[in-house]
Amino acid sequence: MYIEQGYKGKLGTWNYFVIPGIFMLFMAFNYVATLLFVEQNDVSLEETMQNMIEAMGKTPFLVLNLSVFVVGLLIVFFWAGVVHRQHLRWLTTSRPKVDWKRIFFMFFFWGGISALMIFVSVQLAPEDFEYNFNASKFIPLLLISLLMFPFQTSFEEYLFRGQLMQGLGIATKTRWVPFLLTSILFGIMHSANPEVEKLGFGIMVFYIGTGLLLGAMTLLDEGLELALGFHAANNIVAALLVTSTWTAIQTDSVYLDTSEPSFSIVDVLPIFIGYPIILLILGKIYKWRNWKEKLFGRVMSKEEFLALEQNNTANQDFL
Repeated sequence: MYIEQGYKGKLGTWNYFVIPGIFMLFMAFNYVATLLFVEQNDVSLEETMQNMIEAMGKTPFLVLNLSVFVVGLLIVFFWAGVVHRQHLRWLTTSRPKVDWKRIFFMFFFWGGISALMIFVSVQLAPEDFEYNFNASKFIPLLLISLLMFPFQTSFEEYLFRGQLMQGLGIATKTRWVPFLLTSILFGIMHSANPEVEKLGFGIMVFYIGTGLLLGAMTLLDEGLELALGFHAANNIVAALLVTSTWTAIQTDSVYLDTSEPSFSIVDVLPIFIGYPIILLILGKIYKWRNWKEKLFGRVMSKEEFLALEQNNTANQDFL
C-alpha cells in the first residue's frame, strides 16, 4: 500500500510532479550550461572540477555540492507537509510509523559489504590504489559525510522513490510504470556526472540498475526505509574509503584510485548478480510475499483505498 499512501493529502495527483519537474529542469539547465562552459573554454569536465577543487579545497567543495541537496530535501518536506498536507510518514512508508530499525539495518548491512568490496579490491590490485589517509583531513570529512550525505541521498529517495513513484503509480494505476520510469530517470539524473564523460554511457547501466534495486526495495517492502539506508551507506562509504580525480565525489578518503578508468562487462556483473542476491536476502529477512503483484500489479483506485482504510480503522476500533 505504499503507492496508495499518495492518495492522502490536500492537492491532486499533479502535485507529485511539481518538485521533480523543477529539479529535472534545473539538472538539464546545469548540464547544458556545463557543456557550453567546457566547450567555450576548451577544457574537460574533469579539468574544470579539478580547478574548482584546487581553489576551494576538497572538503569545502564537497560541502558546497551537498548544500544544494540539503535545501532540496527541505523544499520537498515543505511542499509535502505544508502545501500538500501529506504527513511525512505517508511519503516514507505504509507502516503505522517509520521503521528506523530497517534504515539502520540496511545502512550497516550495505555499508559493511561496500567496505569489504573496497578492501578486497585494494588487496587484489594494490598497484591501482594510493594510501591517502590523513587524520587532520579525514576527521572533518567523516563528520561532514555523516551529517550531510543523508540529506543528499534522502532527497533523491524522497524525490524519485517517494513523490515521483507515488504520483506515477496513482496517475497510471500501475506499479510497473513508476518502478521502471523512476529507475530510468534516476539514471538520467546522473548523466551529467564526470564518470559518464570518462567511462561513456555504458555506466548508465550501473545507475539505472541501482535505481531498479532501490525501486524494488521500496515496492516489495512497502516503504522507503531500506532504500534510505542503502543509498546513505553507499555514498558515505565511497566518500570515506576511496575516491579518484575523475569522479563526481572527490574527497580526502583513505585510498586514491589511480587506475586507468574503464568500464566493461565485468563491472556490470555485480548489478545482474549481486543486486538480485541482495533482494533475495532481504526477502527472506522481511518475509516478502507476492513479488509479481507488488512490482507489476495494479494500484487501487482512491475509492477502493479509502474504503479499505475505513474498514481497517473500524476493525481496530472494534478490537
